Amino acid sequence: MEYRSLGRTGIQVSPLCLGAMMFGGWGEPDHDTSITTIHAALDAGINFIDTADVYSQGESEVIVGKALAGGRRDDVVLATKVHGQMGVPVDAPAGTEGEPNKRGNSRRWIVTEVENSLRRLNTDWIDLYQIHRPDPHTDIEETLGALTDLQRQGKIRAFGSSTFPAHQMVQAQWVSERRGLGRFVTEQPPYSLLVRGIEADVLPVAQEYGMGVLPWSPLAGGWLTGGYRKDKELPESRRRTRLPARYDMSSPENQRKLDAADALGRLADEAGLPLIQLAIAFVLNHPAVTAPIIGPRAMEHLESQLPAADVVLDEAILDRIDEIVPPGVTINPAADSGLADPALAADARRRRP
Repeated sequence: MEYRSLGRTGIQVSPLCLGAMMFGGWGEPDHDTSITTIHAALDAGINFIDTADVYSQGESEVIVGKALAGGRRDDVVLATKVHGQMGVPVDAPAGTEGEPNKRGNSRRWIVTEVENSLRRLNTDWIDLYQIHRPDPHTDIEETLGALTDLQRQGKIRAFGSSTFPAHQMVQAQWVSERRGLGRFVTEQPPYSLLVRGIEADVLPVAQEYGMGVLPWSPLAGGWLTGGYRKDKELPESRRRTRLPARYDMSSPENQRKLDAADALGRLADEAGLPLIQLAIAFVLNHPAVTAPIIGPRAMEHLESQLPAADVVLDEAILDRIDEIVPPGVTINPAADSGLADPALAADARRRRP
């Protein structure tokens, strides 16, 4: 594979990042099967793995740690994340709250949880430690200060953000500069053919600050696998159970997504490409993007996604895509943006008396 620089860190990563969210109780529960898939990705040239503490409540990290045992760790750029609620059952509904100090972006939690992640991953260091979501209850200086200390201690090599709005990305860069702290060197936003909102602000900000961009869900949570077509029965999946708003077909927004997914499927057919490869290649070839995160649950998923690394879309196809989903447009922002902006909550936008 042709490797790319991770922002301005000098770290070289493959153009596809292996996402480990589906390894464990949220996806493939058999550890040996998941490890086989991870090894196949590494053998294919992927050297970049992304997981998170919250994925199956730490089980994903354990599986990745097992897969990298026996001498593979040194060859892999390993990323994980902190923020999500820990200490709740694996099958708990999304948003389930537990112990309030076992989540968030406070120094107290970050310095505790990084040790837990290191233990689960069976490693002495994490190459990229990411803040999974913004925390409105924690000052960004508190978070950056804790991450900077961990970096100086050698427990993490670099740190980044995930699903931060553009204005909070800028704020974090400003605080780093003014306070003499380390800075976010990457951002991990949602981005796909159906979720293009970040083209208007997040991607330009990332380019301005030299940040690596690691888009999650380039297949839009399964919508771009080819199964969502008007002439087919919609596929069942565990994600539809965990995140029903993304798949509720009584929603007008999701009906528009189905229209777009069907049109994109027909475009892929005309181009002689599987829709999966068209979708990943679209994200991969944006000039601001470093490496999309692919999230296979099984070997056949991995094999269907790897060829996208070699696909380049011509101007005619890109123009057709823009006609189906215009640049900067997310068809269902309430369900697919990955973050409910607190500035748009009702109590934040009511007028003064």
